[in-house]
Amino acid sequence: MKTIAPFTFGVGDRFAHQACAQLAAFVTASTHGVEIVPVWNKSNREHTIIGSEPSGTREAADTAVTALAWEKEYYLDADHINLSTVDRFIAPCDFFTLDVADDIGQPAAPTDVQAFLQKHAELIGSIQIDGIDTPFIISQEEAERISNKFLLATQKAGAIYRHILAAKGPDFITEVSMDETDSPQTPPELLFILAALSDQEIPIQTIAPKFTGRFNKGVDYVGDVVQFEKEFNDDLAVIAHAVKAYGLPSTLKLSVHSGSDKFSIYPAIRRALQRTGAGLHIKTAGTNWLEELIGLAEADGEALALAKEIYAKALDYKDALCQPYATVIDIDDQKLPSAETVNSWTSAQYVNALRHIPSCPEYNPHFRQLLHVGFKIAAQLGARYTDALKTHRDIIAKNVTENLLDRHVRPLFL
Repeated sequence: MKTIAPFTFGVGDRFAHQACAQLAAFVTASTHGVEIVPVWNKSNREHTIIGSEPSGTREAADTAVTALAWEKEYYLDADHINLSTVDRFIAPCDFFTLDVADDIGQPAAPTDVQAFLQKHAELIGSIQIDGIDTPFIISQEEAERISNKFLLATQKAGAIYRHILAAKGPDFITEVSMDETDSPQTPPELLFILAALSDQEIPIQTIAPKFTGRFNKGVDYVGDVVQFEKEFNDDLAVIAHAVKAYGLPSTLKLSVHSGSDKFSIYPAIRRALQRTGAGLHIKTAGTNWLEELIGLAEADGEALALAKEIYAKALDYKDALCQPYATVIDIDDQKLPSAETVNSWTSAQYVNALRHIPSCPEYNPHFRQLLHVGFKIAAQLGARYTDALKTHRDIIAKNVTENLLDRHVRPLFL
């Protein structure tokens, strides 16, 4: 099997024009002694909307690696795939995010639940985890509840993994994602999940649970940071325990999905990594596309007019654009500026409203979230949009690199 590096960072590049600018951030981090492996990701939904193929993402990543003479590791992630969508990703990808969130809460066969609990009698009773002060107290009834909630999802993960293995061989990274669901997984539930994934013989390298709080697209964490820090540290302890107890890979680490722009929890994550020496995967969820818009707005003139047009059309089609992302955005319609207002803005006003600097008085998270899900509008513009990216490549690249390096990589690792 392929094993994962300690620090990996997901980078979305929806229109496949910014791979060099993204990689430049990791080159700079490396010169400061921090090795972070880039993982280019793009979901099946995004490929479908844009009309692209995973092979195009691979080509863009490979071209950037050659151009910047990057001799270290890098991966291409088949992001949030399942059995119905995985096949188009098998050839170009070497990192597979198995999304089984839809199967959480669907009960497994009663005989499977009974067999699991008989095999794992150690999960019932008092369970002491190194690094967690209070033991988990798991009754028979609670063990049955947890098993019924998660066992089928782990079985589905096993089926997807074996499908990829049969087609590709073992040389790929496996992540299991359970974050796109209604309620967070508790540390005791994570222990059950990891035991079940071990039974499926998945050499899992990263696990993406749903944490407490809101992880909305492209904006800061909303929730109790103190509670998140406790949960994150407890999950690290559970992973360390499960690696020893169930023979899971020693490189297994937590993955924070929708991890972009979660500035308020970055200090807590950094403290945990420094304390434990644990690894981390952050998935950026595509803020790169917003940096393209920021660059166009900074370029002024026709480029700013294009950025304004994209917002106006996104506002017209707001409900349709937001529906697929309803669980990961919170937009207050009353705080969205009108198209007429935005059309009157200067370059600086558009940039300040969109760029994620919470201390800026003009920053508008509702404006930002709508544009985050509005990439479909840019895709419909076709060459008008991608030609603008080429024309204004330098100013866009500066924004892309600075966003990754200064707002994400630096506070976490440098």
